[in-house]
Amino acid sequence: MEKRDCSDVDYLVQRKVLDELRLDEVAQKGTWSTTPSTGERVKESLRCSVSRLKHTVLSWVPVLGWLPHYSLRENAIGDLISGCSVGIMHLPQGMAYALLASLRPVFGLYTSLYPVLVYFIFGTSRHISIGTFAVISIMIGSVTERMAPDSNFIVNGTNGTDIDARDAFRVQIACSLTVLAGIFQMLLGVVRFGFVVTYLSEPLVRGYTTGSACHVCVSQLKYLFGVNPARFSGPLSLIYTLVDLCRLLPETKVPELVVSLVALSVLIVVKEINDCYRQRLPLPIPIELIVVIAATIITHFCGLTSKYSIDVVGEIPSGLKAPRAPDASLFSDVIGDAFAVAIVGYAINISLGKTFALKHGYKVDSNQELVALGLSNTVGGFFQCYSVTSSLSRSLVQESTGGKTQVAGVISSVIVLITILKIGALFEDLPKAVLSTIVFVNLKGMFKQFMDVPMLWKTNKVDLLVWLVTFISTILLNLDLGLAVSIGFSMLTVIFRTQLPHYSILGRVPGTDLYLDTDTYKEAKEIPGIKIFRSSTTIYYTNAEMYLEALQEKSGIEIGKLLTAKKKEDAKLKRQQEKEKKKAKKEAKKEKKAVSHMSNGTFSLKESEVTEGKASGRLKGQSQGNGVALILTETSTKGQVNWAYQHDPTMSDSDSDTGCNTYDSITHISHHGDDEETGQACRSGTHSIILDISTTSFVDTVTVKTLKNIFRDFGEIDLNIYLAGCQACVVEQLETAGFFSASIPKSRLFVTVHDAVLHILHRLKQRDFILDVSCTTQM
Repeated sequence: MEKRDCSDVDYLVQRKVLDELRLDEVAQKGTWSTTPSTGERVKESLRCSVSRLKHTVLSWVPVLGWLPHYSLRENAIGDLISGCSVGIMHLPQGMAYALLASLRPVFGLYTSLYPVLVYFIFGTSRHISIGTFAVISIMIGSVTERMAPDSNFIVNGTNGTDIDARDAFRVQIACSLTVLAGIFQMLLGVVRFGFVVTYLSEPLVRGYTTGSACHVCVSQLKYLFGVNPARFSGPLSLIYTLVDLCRLLPETKVPELVVSLVALSVLIVVKEINDCYRQRLPLPIPIELIVVIAATIITHFCGLTSKYSIDVVGEIPSGLKAPRAPDASLFSDVIGDAFAVAIVGYAINISLGKTFALKHGYKVDSNQELVALGLSNTVGGFFQCYSVTSSLSRSLVQESTGGKTQVAGVISSVIVLITILKIGALFEDLPKAVLSTIVFVNLKGMFKQFMDVPMLWKTNKVDLLVWLVTFISTILLNLDLGLAVSIGFSMLTVIFRTQLPHYSILGRVPGTDLYLDTDTYKEAKEIPGIKIFRSSTTIYYTNAEMYLEALQEKSGIEIGKLLTAKKKEDAKLKRQQEKEKKKAKKEAKKEKKAVSHMSNGTFSLKESEVTEGKASGRLKGQSQGNGVALILTETSTKGQVNWAYQHDPTMSDSDSDTGCNTYDSITHISHHGDDEETGQACRSGTHSIILDISTTSFVDTVTVKTLKNIFRDFGEIDLNIYLAGCQACVVEQLETAGFFSASIPKSRLFVTVHDAVLHILHRLKQRDFILDVSCTTQM
């Protein structure tokens, strides 16, 4: 079978020119509505049946849909291996990230247990690992430190701090914030508001997480150097903390610094080995757990705590604590932070979930993910957990080690549960510096996001600006204000891009029905007498005024000056007519006087004839002068005759386009010295303007009013306006808004720009040009 390149294929289309009315007939536009009415939707939602009940239950509790069909042969081994691997990662990361939240390490273990079990029941992603995460932990920590600073718990008579009371209050704050964030997430999920995360663009999320990583890094420096800087909150707190850390560097505890550097070196080397040989290793080396165990053993048996005063984790209570209701009185103080945590946590969760779903070919329900994450946080808050989301590092391990379902999450929870019940107390001598190095190493992926800057510089500078503004605002204004500023700036970029679209005049590519930007394509030539104007975005209230200004600028027709000139000319003509009437009355009076003087009748009659002869000669001279002006105007258009606008003397008034009257009126105006600008605008020879609105997806009242004004104002100077490429939904909106009328019929609306051009040329009887616009187009 012979193969041919599609560029050599010709196609021939022969059809009639289609305006909107003709299109409705040809395509048989339906008048029915496929959308059910509000009453029908309410009835459908209240209707109950076994199948509907089953569908509702399975949609709200997804585990009931997939767990009965779980295949042990296909999934069990992979889930077991990945669950063990993720569980081993949960232990050090849970304890380390708890320090970021300014809580004791055991609460990080609780957070790695309960929410994972809840997500197993209600989640829809098969590969993400729910639990502690650095960004969310630092957001929680900023709130707990702000509301429960050390200065509020100084023991009377001493300079010490009541650590137990402080930590207990911080747990209450974290739990209250977590429950409130979970409630926000559940409410948003129930009202199907999962699309809210679409307002957090990828550059925004990546810039925010990079800025958050800097906050995490700075917060852990005190453990590496063994110093105690002052706690700061609010804008510029990161800068103040860095300055204070630099001031305290001479007080660095050398033993803790040595422990940090050794642990950091081992972690970096082994993690690089894991990355390089991940295809050959059956399982990644659990270096974090190995370092935690080794550091605990060395510290305990070498007596590093007593000899060098190394700061350790301290008491880790064994067993689980009974659930406790959060302190609702704190809700009003943390409501803003809770909403920020809810949105950021969901954004990270759904972005990871959709990434893995796309890779493995299944669907993640964004609204159900909101509900699942909200339930995980709400239930976890009652069990003294803080807010959770998915972790990129653990999720990658869960997926790469063969995890197929959320059963892997349950297995990881079992490992965490065993640790809490039996072996948690063995980690009491673990140095906090080692946990901080684990945090540092796990920030590698976030710091790699700095490579977005050169990439965005080459691809999209607006996205780069969003990334930089988000990063800088997060660094300088802290996490809560930084998120608000970045979202606001991201919205402004969208508004500005729709407010400042690209406007263009289109020209036809010879031998085709393609109409392209004349500034971009050399072969695109304007059709004489016709201006085709297009905006690159939807026309609505923020850019409607600029649309009209751009239309005048691109077409070279300043409608305001033309209308003013026309009004002046109308007034001048009116005064001239009144003057002629007065002269006629005077002549009539003279005739009456001549009749009354019969004796001098012959003389009076001759005098009257002479007067009339002078008047008719004066009018004839004016008419000839105007005719000369018309000829000069037609031949002085930049040295070329505008043949598209030559008046056909054989054409009847009914067939001629109304634009043909433009020369009669406006060139008459240009004969006078006061209206040179009007003459210049008219010398362009434009008689028709086509507005290509194919990019418009909706219209508002301002758009409708603007289009009506364009039709009215340009019509007053005898310029015909046509619309082309209007989508069906926009046509319905225009009909609803009462746009179409006797002055703006639907016959002014065409399917394509080419249809509108052929219609205009047909009305002007330009047969030669119509034949040149062939329907045979080479692709």
